[in-house]
Amino acid sequence: MSSLAEGATGTGAADRPAVAARRLGGVLQGVALALGLLLLVGGFAGIAVLYRPYAVPTGSMEPGILAGDTVLGRTVSGSTVGRGDVVVFQDPVWGNETLVKRVVAVGGDTVAGDVRGGITVNGTRIAEPYLEPAGPAPAGDAFSVTVPAGRLFVLGDNRTGSLDSRVHLDQDLGTVPDSAVKARVEATVWPFARFGPHHPTDAFAALGRPTAGRPGPLEPLFWACVGGAALIVLTSLTGPVAALGRRLRGSR
Repeated sequence: MSSLAEGATGTGAADRPAVAARRLGGVLQGVALALGLLLLVGGFAGIAVLYRPYAVPTGSMEPGILAGDTVLGRTVSGSTVGRGDVVVFQDPVWGNETLVKRVVAVGGDTVAGDVRGGITVNGTRIAEPYLEPAGPAPAGDAFSVTVPAGRLFVLGDNRTGSLDSRVHLDQDLGTVPDSAVKARVEATVWPFARFGPHHPTDAFAALGRPTAGRPGPLEPLFWACVGGAALIVLTSLTGPVAALGRRLRGSR
């Protein structure tokens, strides 16, 4: 009887490190799952609070934004946007549609356009790398406007296919109030093949401030979601993989 008791005691002592290791593994797995959930939920919550999706029905912003794209816009005050920003706005004077255009001039600027769609702002010719590689195309009459304070002059990147400030020159000189701005566009999210951020242009940098705004926290929030989801999946697989390994070792 004594030898049996001693054998049982010895076996229990030998199992203690394995039991402790499994307990520690369980604790670490729980911590990893909690961290993954925190990253995933926090990332989604941040995007939901700061950003809104907008469908783009026309090709007025080609080639950067195509008809049928869904873009993500960060909610901002119109008074904070600068030259070069792509904005979402709604002006009752232009109709009830929500529109996406590029700000090319702000209050106090003098913007002039030629018949080919090229522009100068405050006498400086603007090279616009976001247009089609061939550059501006014939796009209507020449114009010159001094933008009133608190207002914005906006153009579509597709100068031959955009109803923008040029066609509203008889209404507030074609400008829209900065209060009409709903968001600054920062990414395309659909279709998935075109998923990606929109980087600010430096085309207007020579004019000084206000220039295109710096990106918001969209990219870190997105990667928080991706990292959280990956951590949850990998952690969830750890338990079954470890159990399978123990069974395989026990069968030898």
